Amino acid sequence: MFLDFDSFFAHVEKQDDPELWNTPVAVAPLKSRASGVIACCYQSKALGVKRGMKRAEAEALAPNIVFRHARHDVYIRKHWTILETIEKYVPIEKAWSVDEMAIDLKKIRLSQAIDLVHKIKTDLREQLGPLVTASFGIAQTGLLAKIAAEMNKPDGLVVLHPDEMPGKIAHLPLEDIPGVARGMLVRLRRAGVTTTQGLLDLEPKHVRRIWGSVEGERLWRALHGEHTERPETKREMFGHSRVLARTWRTPEKASECVRILCTHAARRLRADQYFCTRMSVGARTLQGERIGLQREFPAVRDDFSLHRIADETFTALLQKSRVNRLSQVSIVLMGIVHEDHIVGDLFAGPRDDTQHDRAVRAMDDLNKKFSKVVLKIGAPDDLPGGYDGVKIAFGRIPDKADIMGSSIK
Repeated sequence: MFLDFDSFFAHVEKQDDPELWNTPVAVAPLKSRASGVIACCYQSKALGVKRGMKRAEAEALAPNIVFRHARHDVYIRKHWTILETIEKYVPIEKAWSVDEMAIDLKKIRLSQAIDLVHKIKTDLREQLGPLVTASFGIAQTGLLAKIAAEMNKPDGLVVLHPDEMPGKIAHLPLEDIPGVARGMLVRLRRAGVTTTQGLLDLEPKHVRRIWGSVEGERLWRALHGEHTERPETKREMFGHSRVLARTWRTPEKASECVRILCTHAARRLRADQYFCTRMSVGARTLQGERIGLQREFPAVRDDFSLHRIADETFTALLQKSRVNRLSQVSIVLMGIVHEDHIVGDLFAGPRDDTQHDRAVRAMDDLNKKFSKVVLKIGAPDDLPGGYDGVKIAFGRIPDKADIMGSSIK
């Protein structure tokens, strides 16, 4: 069983403000007229508003649309409520994102599963409010269940019974199949495949050749109701990026933003018990050019060391590129090593300053105790836009260590 919430961000905003219940709503990443739509309610969608649309375009289609600034910490806390609600009935196999979850039904009969959906829907309505709804799909594989959840939105339930498969999905556009991205559509068309039925009719090895990897065959088998094992993904990096407000586009303010992003990434690094050995600092100029620089160093994880490396790397990046106005900055901590696998280097010296390491871990414990940031290295201004904490990225669910990165109100 797969459940997918319906325009989650936008409907949380509507639910939290009764004045918006009968109004088209969109969610933007920043409090800026230059930002775009990252979510919109179904009332907005009915007027032609779409995700990724510029704010001016959305307002032209829906003159009475109300924009709300994304409150990622609120959405994540709603996510925790959702998990607690569902797990009163059945264990969640995997949360794919803040608003998408998979549930293993191998030991549950279909009739019981349908009853379970109605109970969960009722309980979620009581916990989240009537406007925050989810659509459910039930099928033989996770991929088919995800497809089913999209087939009758909003607040729907679709069962793809094995006896009806794969014919029941043959009419869907290829772009509605998860895993068939824009680039893959081009490859499929070059191979003469323009419909989902055409994809289903191929041989699995042919699909593998089109994809150029085993992922194509895995997708084909999942569409035909076959369970496939996927290798477990390994954590490789911790990173954050930020589009800069107009008043933060100077090198001095951009550098301060890099340091704030570094703090958030380092907090996550330590929460998962990792050290890092490489850092990448990147930026985008006002002309749209991407620039970046990497540094390697002995394994560290404390804010003192990482701030120093970030400052040095960003300064070198500016000197190399000779730019004086930036529109975006990013930082990625890479070359990560779990603390259990750290081996001292006799020639490089200590892997980390032990006093600094103890200091930041004590800070982390204190912040965790109070569930917010009460102590941090340095005291920069909050980033403009109303929220300088963690952003919800596709495929990654921020945890409580991330949430503590939000500004103290």
